[in-house]
This record gives sequence, structure tokens and C-alpha cells, in this order.
Amino acid sequence: MTAPIFSLLAAAFYLGGTLYQIRCLMRRRSASPNLLRAIGVVALLSHAGSLYVQMVTADGLSFGFFHVSSLIAWLVLAVILMFSLRAPVTSLLIVLFPLALITDVLAWLFPGHGAALIPGKSAVLVHVLLSILAYGILTIAAFQAALLAVQNNQLKHRNPVRFNRTFPPLQTMEALLFQFLLCGEVLLTLALISGFIFLDNMFAQNVAHKTLLSCLAWVVFGILLWGRHFRGWRGSYAIRWTLGGFLLLMLAFFGSKMVSEFILPI
Repeated sequence: MTAPIFSLLAAAFYLGGTLYQIRCLMRRRSASPNLLRAIGVVALLSHAGSLYVQMVTADGLSFGFFHVSSLIAWLVLAVILMFSLRAPVTSLLIVLFPLALITDVLAWLFPGHGAALIPGKSAVLVHVLLSILAYGILTIAAFQAALLAVQNNQLKHRNPVRFNRTFPPLQTMEALLFQFLLCGEVLLTLALISGFIFLDNMFAQNVAHKTLLSCLAWVVFGILLWGRHFRGWRGSYAIRWTLGGFLLLMLAFFGSKMVSEFILPI
């Protein structure tokens, strides 16, 4: 009964944080960053307890579809809360709290469906954890790009709705986007290198599409970072390339995992 208690406690705090932000939005005032961080920390601790109970087994670590989704959401939120101590990123929490809530509940309701078990001391675990870190950071970049698109659209049409008022300036949002992209690209590079080192064949039939799509995403993010540095790309260029690379990455990971666990389970 431990996992349900942790999951429900985390869900309650995620829901409370979401409702608080919506209330502030409706009243046209800024949410308290300190209160949001406090809610987020308690929710993360409860969420971590739920993940630990569900994923750590006697045979190894369980990496089922919903487990990994929940872990990535946890990681994304943890990074944002730490980053919020030195940068204005708490506006992202209005999207991340509900996302963490949904993945937390789904991981509890559907534990271990077709889950892959990886021994705790396996070298493959290094590749898996690096991949999850990369996906987590690049997920933050994708949300940042989506919010940047909303903000850019509203300003372009000279219609700054109340939702826009919670955002930092465009220049700040854009700078944060490229910081996340650079960090995510480095982690994705390490994940791909570790995969070629620790896996027998990265282009085996069951993982070839995943490897190809991940490499394509790596190229897309690399071109975007090059364009930013040498050509000064920004605005719509940054948004489109970020979301395009993220789509490839999600198809690589979640698409292949969904097929292997739910459509064509082995």
C-alpha cells in the first residue's frame, strides 16, 4: 500500500499547485515562487517515494512505459525547481505540475506493464540513465519553445493576454531555451556514445529505428545550436527546430517503447 499513498500524496500537491497558479492567473497576479517551490519539493519527495517502490525490484530496475514517463516528468520538474533559484522559470510549472500529476497516477495505476528489467549493476544502466536525463532536459526545452511561441504570437498580434503576463521577457525566455538545448545536446551525445559502447548492436532490428531517430534529433539540435552561434537564429527558427527535434526524440523513445509494450509485446 506504500506506492498508492506516495502517489496520491504527490498528486494532491501537484493538483494544489496547479489550482493555485490558475487562481493567480485569473486574478491577474503573479504566483509566489517560494510557495510554488515549497509545493513542488513536497510533491517531488512523495513522487520519488512512489517511483522507488514501483521501480526498484529484487530482479533489477523496472523501466516500463509509464514508469519512465513518470521518471522523466519527475526529473523535468526537479531541474526546473533547482533552476528557478537563479532564473525566472516558475511560469513553466503551470504546465509541468499537471504533467507530473498525470504521469504519477498512470505509473501507479498501470505498474510494470511489459516493463524491461535492468540489473542495478549493468553497464546498460549508464546508457539508460543518460538517455532519460537527455530526454528530460530536452523536454524542458520543448515546453520552453511552446510557451515562447505563445508569447511571441500574442506580442506579434499586440494582444498580451493575462497568461502572457506571467512570462519573463522574450529575450530571457529565448536565452533559457538555448541553455536547456545545449545541456540536452551534451547529454544526448553522451547517451548515444554510451549506447554504442555498452550495447551489442545499436542498429539491431528491434532498436534500429530508435537509434536512427535519436541520431536525427541529435543532428537537428546540433544544427540549431550552430545556427544560433554563427547565424544568430532566434524566434520562429528556434521554436520550429526545437519542436521538430523533440518530436523525433519522442518518436524514438516513447514511440518505440509504446509499440514494444502495448502493440507488439514480446
